[in-house]
Amino acid sequence: MTEFKSNLDARHRTGRIWHFIFRASTVTGVAMLIVLLLNIANSAFGYVAIEYEIIPDDLAINGISIEQLHQVDLVRILEEHVSAGLFRRLESELPWEARSRDEIYALVVERVVNPQVVQTWTLGESLFNRAEIQSKVAAKYPNAALEFRSWLTGSFLTAPQSPEADRAGVRTAILGSLWTIVITISFAFPLGVGAAIYLEEYSRDNAINRLIQTNINNLAGVPSIIYGMLGLAIFVRAMEPFTSGALFGLVENASTANGRTIISAGMTLGLLILPLIIINTQEAIKAVPNSLRQASYGMGATRWQTVWYHILPNAIPGILTGTILAISRAIGETAPLVVVGASTFITFDPDGPFSKFTTLPNQIYQWTVRPQTEFRNIAAAAILVLLAMLLSMNAVAVLLRNRYSRRL
Repeated sequence: MTEFKSNLDARHRTGRIWHFIFRASTVTGVAMLIVLLLNIANSAFGYVAIEYEIIPDDLAINGISIEQLHQVDLVRILEEHVSAGLFRRLESELPWEARSRDEIYALVVERVVNPQVVQTWTLGESLFNRAEIQSKVAAKYPNAALEFRSWLTGSFLTAPQSPEADRAGVRTAILGSLWTIVITISFAFPLGVGAAIYLEEYSRDNAINRLIQTNINNLAGVPSIIYGMLGLAIFVRAMEPFTSGALFGLVENASTANGRTIISAGMTLGLLILPLIIINTQEAIKAVPNSLRQASYGMGATRWQTVWYHILPNAIPGILTGTILAISRAIGETAPLVVVGASTFITFDPDGPFSKFTTLPNQIYQWTVRPQTEFRNIAAAAILVLLAMLLSMNAVAVLLRNRYSRRL
């Protein structure tokens, strides 16, 4: 009895130790996530010292600020403060009547007000060193205005890229990411699910199929840069007539990129996540009880009918879970897209799968290597946009998974 009690106490002690380790692991993971989010927010918000070529209040008409002026008044301000040649060039590019008020207001800000960020501060510095920042701006930048700025704004989401950080936006990168991920899912999901169905339900246990399975498992761990090189060799070079659009008569398009297009990027990322989708789909199919198969066969159903009407509906929640993880990896990839030919600076929106492109991860990387502090600020804002996109796509997939789960 004493030996049994001693053994029981030792097992309880071991259980408490592992319970503590598991809890500590969870707390550490959550803490690291919080630190990451705080670090991003620290750069995405804060005080900014801005110098203006012309102070916006000096352009007010009859006490009405330029933010509220009519379109006609904004055109008059442009005509009075820019050179005649520039005014004529802007009008020849697009008549003033054809421009929206917001477009003309943006031109007034860019060409007349011409705000220049001279220094930025992080959110932490802005919250805890406000008096010191104000005195520094007053001494070092007497003509500057101190503003608390969120770099994540509506104009940041809708503006194209720009060489100036305070005018740069992520519209082209968002559209490029969406185009790329749609092609990735369209390419990888049906192939991955089809391959998994074959390997689990149709293939025999022989040396060839075991070799295929082993290689699929190994491919899931291959570095992403290798997939980029594979995509460069196959999609960009070998399949250039197709991926450039020349096969469809689109080579004259100004946005065509000689194979370095969205469709090449999407198919490359499709290859990257294909092993993950296959493996996760196989595990989801294995989780379907074998008794369900036997009952279907006993009712006279064919193998395909069993797969389509019984196995897949029961495996869908697991398949979608694996797809969520695969998409999460694909949407944040940078290295394969750099190899395939993602642009680092592009000012026009992609207009189809055969366009030049950039993506949010590539844009974030390009901004973080810039020496100017304000580019790191907008990189942090772009990270928040990327996280929001990822969480939104995952939320849609989770809702679909839960919907199918309730049907079972």
